Amino acid sequence: MTLEPFGARLRRAMDTRGPLCVGIDPHASLLTSWGLNDDIAGLERFTRTVVEALADRVAVLKPQSAFFERFGSRGVAVLEKAVAEARAAGALVLMDAKRGDIGSTMGAYAATYLDKDSPLFSDAVTVSPYLGFGSLRPALDAAAVSGAGVFVLALTSNPEGVEVQRATAADGRSLAQVMLDHMAAENEGVTPLGSVGAVVGATLGDAGVNLAINGPLLAPGIGAQGATPADLPGVFGAAVGNVVPSVSRGVLRHGPDVSGLREAAGRFADEVRAAVSES
Repeated sequence: MTLEPFGARLRRAMDTRGPLCVGIDPHASLLTSWGLNDDIAGLERFTRTVVEALADRVAVLKPQSAFFERFGSRGVAVLEKAVAEARAAGALVLMDAKRGDIGSTMGAYAATYLDKDSPLFSDAVTVSPYLGFGSLRPALDAAAVSGAGVFVLALTSNPEGVEVQRATAADGRSLAQVMLDHMAAENEGVTPLGSVGAVVGATLGDAGVNLAINGPLLAPGIGAQGATPADLPGVFGAAVGNVVPSVSRGVLRHGPDVSGLREAAGRFADEVRAAVSES
């Protein structure tokens, strides 16, 4: 049975749980700060604690696939369990995998994350469009069939991204704007929110592009990377109501105490609500 479209489910989750995405990023230094070993047991403990603390209250949980893949098949098994348990508790799961390829290989990535029969099926996945937006068609089509979403890299928070994303196309648009315009076309006429989102860093200052894509805008960079919820209106302008700020270390550093994780996530959600309402 096909799910309700991701955009509609995300809009409802943001309105009821607050506009916040919390990353699940079990990198070695964070495991150590929690008093855990950098091994499969530490990974399991860390992931279980984050899911138990937050999956029943935040809108989106975003596991970073690479931090699980580094442990091989046992790490992927932990990721599968986390995805299932987080979704069962009501959180939307955004798999941060940033996949990008062509043809049948892109189709295989789509089947991994966007096919309802896959053990890694997620509510949405991050993808890279810089082999050409058309290379994402297998993922876009698979998401439409399953009711999932796709977040496309547009303007990322890493400084190296400028050399590609701000490069100019033949018609004078930046490549980032070309990609955003493709996303807007995918979302045209959809209510209340399209299911094709963009990744736009919250650390950019004025983004300098048209962000009116009728879809969600995932905004990494809040917290440890230096951006604050108060910065969001300046970056996203009129589109700020569709922003899903993403926080990882800013919340996770308060673990392993469950109440600390919950308090930090709640505080960020409240600050985002306040920033959006004042814009």
